[in-house]
Amino acid sequence: MKLLETYILRRIFQMFLVALIPVLTIIWTIQVLGRINLVTDTGQSMGSFMLLASYILPTILPVVMPFAFVIGITQTLTAMNNDSELPVIDAAGASRSIIYRPIIGLAIVLSIFSFSVTNFLEPVSRQGVRQMIAAAYADLLSSVIEEKTFRSIEEGLYVQISERHSGRLLKGLFVVDYRDPNFDLIYYAKEGSVDPGGTSLTMRDGEVHRKSPDGRISIVRFDSYAFDLSAMTKSEGGDLPMASGDRDLGFLLNPDPNDPSYQRSPGKFHAELHRRLSDWLYPISFALVSLVVAGSSRSHRQARVHPMIYALVVAFGLRWLGFSVTNLTERSASYVPLVYAVPLLTMVVAGYMLATNRQIHMPRAFTRSVSRINGMLQRRLKTSSNSSGSAS
Repeated sequence: MKLLETYILRRIFQMFLVALIPVLTIIWTIQVLGRINLVTDTGQSMGSFMLLASYILPTILPVVMPFAFVIGITQTLTAMNNDSELPVIDAAGASRSIIYRPIIGLAIVLSIFSFSVTNFLEPVSRQGVRQMIAAAYADLLSSVIEEKTFRSIEEGLYVQISERHSGRLLKGLFVVDYRDPNFDLIYYAKEGSVDPGGTSLTMRDGEVHRKSPDGRISIVRFDSYAFDLSAMTKSEGGDLPMASGDRDLGFLLNPDPNDPSYQRSPGKFHAELHRRLSDWLYPISFALVSLVVAGSSRSHRQARVHPMIYALVVAFGLRWLGFSVTNLTERSASYVPLVYAVPLLTMVVAGYMLATNRQIHMPRAFTRSVSRINGMLQRRLKTSSNSSGSAS
């Protein structure tokens, strides 16, 4: 690789990291905070919470990375144009491939990385999240709930335990169940135990009070009573049978027709397959769009709006279109070609524009509106600075 290509590659990669890390951190933090109830409700350690956070990262990285790449390319090339580096390269008679090769090469590397994360790392991390949440709620009664303290397990279900002994043995059980609108249930039991899977609570030597809406109460004594806890062992994403996003690529390519999840919604599995086989194309298509927008030298008077805005508007539009057609494949397989057509046609059109030295131009109305807003802001800033100067 030539010295100039190495220089461009290094600057773009540095700007790509500068854009990726803050945006990824913000989105990651939002996703992690959405799971904070797992720690507060089930008493998990900070180490478990950090493990959960690490599981979430592979699910958002492939989505954020192409947009950070757009910012890295457009910002670097715009800075090189403002510093007259791009005009000097053109004036020296150098080929445009000197600029194109390092960017397209980095785009291919990012696409391979995105394909690997989406198809191999993301399913494993999703399964880890599901199993971790299920295990936390399964262990809720036997090890987490404090003794002699009422605890809300879910809306309408409350539990109190007098003593906890080894072997998942519980003493002095008090369970209040208001989940059924037709009647209220209150359980008392001298002792009980939770099965290893956390799916049922077996209460012994107790009684249950059933109160109907008209106020009548019936009392039934029991020697042994099994209380269903399966609702508590379900993860936030659904029950334990894995969804389409949790499956590996091999299963999506050849799904088991007897799988319960696949039988309920085969369209989701087909949509997930085509999403994984098409998402890795977006770093390349976004790179070509960014080159069309910012890859040529321009006069400072010519550019009224930053090229990054042009590129991001196009990138967001393409990504929204890609998500839309992917969701449509759940309804009909006729939309499958559109899933691949969005990034591939973008590559073809952008490649043609680069080969013919064409550029993307926003509508004049949009450019005039941006220029008008920019002028208004500058005038207000100048007025405020003048008024503050006269007051002093």
